Amino acid sequence: MTRVKRGALAHKKREKLLKKVKGYRWGRKSKERAAKEALLHAQSRMFKGRKENKRNYRALWQTQLNAAVRAEGTTYSKFIDALKKNNIALDRKVLAEIANKYPKVFSEIVKAVK
Repeated sequence: MTRVKRGALAHKKREKLLKKVKGYRWGRKSKERAAKEALLHAQSRMFKGRKENKRNYRALWQTQLNAAVRAEGTTYSKFIDALKKNNIALDRKVLAEIANKYPKVFSEIVKAVK
């Protein structure tokens, strides 16, 4: 069997791996075996983390809306119900942003759905 020289390929593969783990703590950023193991766990958690982000943001917007709506004299659940009944299709993200940046506009929205 002929000799296969693959130093360049192995180096490229190693560099690619170490580039992904740049910024990890301890030896996991520089030692190939530890880096490979760290990536296996990190990539599975990254998927889960992207899903959890969506959940966390929705909860944040709901909390912000509840605080803003209570200042207007109603509750979050009643406000959302009134929005649906009046066919106002603004999502929680947009409503929370309006409540934070433009309180006068938000109070007009609340008055419109009451």
